Amino acid sequence: MELPANPIPAVVLLLSLLAVATPVSARLKTCTITYNDFHNANSNIEKLYVASNDSTIATDALRVTLESNYYSLTNQSGRILYNKSFKLWEGRNDTSSDRVASFNTSFLVNLNRMSSFATPGEGLTFVVAPGLNHPLNSFGGYLGLTNFTTDGNVSNQIIAIELDTFKEDFDPDSNHVGLNINSVKSNTTTALTPLGFELVAPYGTRNFFNVWVQYDGIKKFIAVYMAKQANPTDPTPPRPDTPILKSYLELRGVVNQNSYFGFSASTGNSAEINRVLRWNLIVEYYYDVNYVEIALIVGIPTVALLLASLVLVYYFRKRWLSQRLYQRMSRKLKIMPGMPREYEYKDLQKATNNFDKTRKLGQGGYGVVYKGYLANQKDLEVAVKMFSRESLNGQDDFFQELTIINQLGHKYLVPLLGWCYKHEKLLLVYDYMPNGSLDQNLFGTANRTLLSWTLRRKIISGVASALHYLHNEYQKRVVHRDVKSSNIMLDAEFNPKLGDFGLARALDYEKTWYTEPQGVPGTPGYMAPEYMFTGKATEQSDVYAFGAVLLEVVCGRMPGTQIGTYPLLVDWVWALHRKGQLLEAVDNRLGEDYVVEEVQRFLLLGLACSHPIASARPKTQEIVQMLSGLMPVPHVPLFKPPYVLAPVLMLEEDIITATTTNTTFFTAADCRSGSAPVAINPESNAQIAVER
Repeated sequence: MELPANPIPAVVLLLSLLAVATPVSARLKTCTITYNDFHNANSNIEKLYVASNDSTIATDALRVTLESNYYSLTNQSGRILYNKSFKLWEGRNDTSSDRVASFNTSFLVNLNRMSSFATPGEGLTFVVAPGLNHPLNSFGGYLGLTNFTTDGNVSNQIIAIELDTFKEDFDPDSNHVGLNINSVKSNTTTALTPLGFELVAPYGTRNFFNVWVQYDGIKKFIAVYMAKQANPTDPTPPRPDTPILKSYLELRGVVNQNSYFGFSASTGNSAEINRVLRWNLIVEYYYDVNYVEIALIVGIPTVALLLASLVLVYYFRKRWLSQRLYQRMSRKLKIMPGMPREYEYKDLQKATNNFDKTRKLGQGGYGVVYKGYLANQKDLEVAVKMFSRESLNGQDDFFQELTIINQLGHKYLVPLLGWCYKHEKLLLVYDYMPNGSLDQNLFGTANRTLLSWTLRRKIISGVASALHYLHNEYQKRVVHRDVKSSNIMLDAEFNPKLGDFGLARALDYEKTWYTEPQGVPGTPGYMAPEYMFTGKATEQSDVYAFGAVLLEVVCGRMPGTQIGTYPLLVDWVWALHRKGQLLEAVDNRLGEDYVVEEVQRFLLLGLACSHPIASARPKTQEIVQMLSGLMPVPHVPLFKPPYVLAPVLMLEEDIITATTTNTTFFTAADCRSGSAPVAINPESNAQIAVER
């Protein structure tokens, strides 16, 4: 199923519409204030509240009036307000059609007698009071409602919900709730005793009440609800459905346009505590918008949406391209002849414990190999190769390895079980080789068993057989290009398995070489000199790499090892051959546990395969016979021949003007160091630097 057209334009259009729909300005804001633990506020009282001198903010409550025995507790008054004012309406006072702000508050209160002889005081009120710059607002003035005894009168522009515990001449009783406007005399009251509420309990007991005050600025309506609570630590009960007090109320023109919310209380001639244990306030209020705010309100969402659109465009495009690539690759892979099974990415992820680094078996230039257990195949042990390059080259390497190895069938090649492409990750699944790679056994940790000569002979013969199959017995000529000990795996019986076909190439028709357009990949020490300088990979360059492996196995040294003045292992072995001391090259860890005739034959064959001149190296079918002793090893000169670079083809006009032709020679040291080739004139024997 083909994917739909590129979704990016639709995404950009949608985000653009959202940006246009963002309001230019907003005149209403909502502020939420919650104080369930006053301990955190205690260190920053100035930033949170404005309190009178008679009020304290304790760790457990807002103590609106004094409670200390060091002071007289009668005729005390206190006020605690939130220190931020709120603009309660827009426009002039007489524009009644404009909307007024709304608020919703709830608080948990405790009003108690201080002694068995005390009578109830004046009570506690929730107030909406004028701004701090009001002429009556000082700590000794009239900031909120209290009583006639303490303040003498009441400031204007105040609305309060009072919980009154003292009966004045104008009060219905000493246990009621009232709505007060600019006066201690209530406009509307409700007696609480018939409702089962007693604000001040007898001495020795405590009553806790949750009070809800809700004002609707659109309907101009205020309602008060109340519920009793057993313990102050209990969760807040649900608000009752029926209010205990309700009234029409127009805030505009009654309270100050910029007002504060809070509490006031007084004790009168008695001793009473007035505590607020919890307070929640939500105000939907007006605010002034200036040009800076407009720029922020419009600019920030627009910039955020643009950034989000870029992220979404990148994400959707990447995902779209990935799905297209997956569909294209899946179709191509599934029509390949002899294609192994496709694994689910989640199964391989689970098998390798999410590609845990502790499961890593090895890492090369083209990927990382992990050990895994396939639970759906009876805990089959596998090796999962994840290609590390996500570029086109990485996909090419993946395809190349897959298309070649899925059709190969030889007992000395690593068998391919399946493949997977998901989340832009390319994975191949192989049989797990419990004895690891050849180089790990030759140079790895001490807990590995030393490879005996019998096993080494078996490994060399098996690799030669696999290489002969690739060059001569497969339907196409395959050049491996990366034959080395780390790519030779060993199964449970130490049978060799040549693997890692990421660099392998199948040659079509009569073509005998392959050139990499982006450089010469390979490992120093295993690379034939002509491959390094011309970039042409051939059967002979594979034979050179096999010769390096052969010497590595017999000598127990890496091909790129410098030994004394000899830059490479092959130079050191050739020098021993010249001196007639060839057996000194044998791995001394073997002791005398080897067959002298076989070791000599293998070392000479390794030198023959490492001949600098490609045409002088034996063919793989000859190598197989030489290893088994059915055919003698070719003559190996005592001195290592120099590498001869074939003459560069010249244009016709160049040939006409040319008078002499120089042949370029390279030593092994030149190949290793990467220095500029040196041309030697056969007549003058003078050395001249050749430009590359």
